[in-house]
Amino acid sequence: MSIDPKILMHRIPSPDSKPYIVTPSRSGHLWFCENGASKIGRFDPDTKAFVEFDLPTPNCEPIGIIEGPDGNLWFTEHAAGKIGAITPAGEVTEFDLPDPKCGPNGIDVGPDGNIWFSETRADRVACITTTGRITEFSSGFSRGCGPLAPVARDGAMWFSEAHGNRIARVELDGTVTEIPIPSPDSQPRAMTRHPDGHIWFVQTGANALGCIDADGRIKEFKVPTPNASLRSVTVSAIGELWFTENAANKIGRMTAAGDVIGEYSIPLPNCGARCIVAGPGGRLFFSAYDSGHIGEIIPPPSA
Repeated sequence: MSIDPKILMHRIPSPDSKPYIVTPSRSGHLWFCENGASKIGRFDPDTKAFVEFDLPTPNCEPIGIIEGPDGNLWFTEHAAGKIGAITPAGEVTEFDLPDPKCGPNGIDVGPDGNIWFSETRADRVACITTTGRITEFSSGFSRGCGPLAPVARDGAMWFSEAHGNRIARVELDGTVTEIPIPSPDSQPRAMTRHPDGHIWFVQTGANALGCIDADGRIKEFKVPTPNASLRSVTVSAIGELWFTENAANKIGRMTAAGDVIGEYSIPLPNCGARCIVAGPGGRLFFSAYDSGHIGEIIPPPSA
């Protein structure tokens, strides 16, 4: 008999925090964007303590966050058109983007050591050095494609195109190759690297997980619960895929071969599960956007 994971919910102190992207750090803490409160939050998985840091720009709507090679946390300010950096002690620096309405969104560290991010409203991607120098790339993207979540692989950056129904490979010089997804209007969003070399991504419109290999070939794997509204995916310590089902209020689990192991109900109704990441000790953590919580998943011993 299979054993379900244990799911715990930890409330963020600020009301209407609307936590979005979560990222682990080398210190063992989890850092996250409070989209509704214009704050950056830090969560200690062991003590369950929260620390929150106000951002200088009000109503800036932070979304994406990643730990940079300099040890700072780098994040996007979607509404303000800025990139921010926060030290582990909470000191914030903001960098204005050339187009304040470009809508910076997903963010990741590139193979060149720069911080790469999407400019979703402008159909562009860009990178910023740890000293604040910004370079933007737009040539080669389809109009209205809405690039979102980046990951680094094979010496390049890969972006999902939420409205273009494609995955884009972007070379470090800005050369773009767009790869169409078989399912129409699949709405690819969050992506993650797997140790086997594949990139996995959620397909919100197709109700599936997709993976793309090094040659650009895409496979798709449907999820049993209809209209689950998949939002994020991560890889566990043993190589399984764990993903959030926003509308179904569930956490899903799949093998790297595409077989669904289980779908587990979140104990808090209508919590709005968004980003999911692998954390310390084999645990997984997710943001609950609608309820203002960080969720903690303790997998069963077999996982």
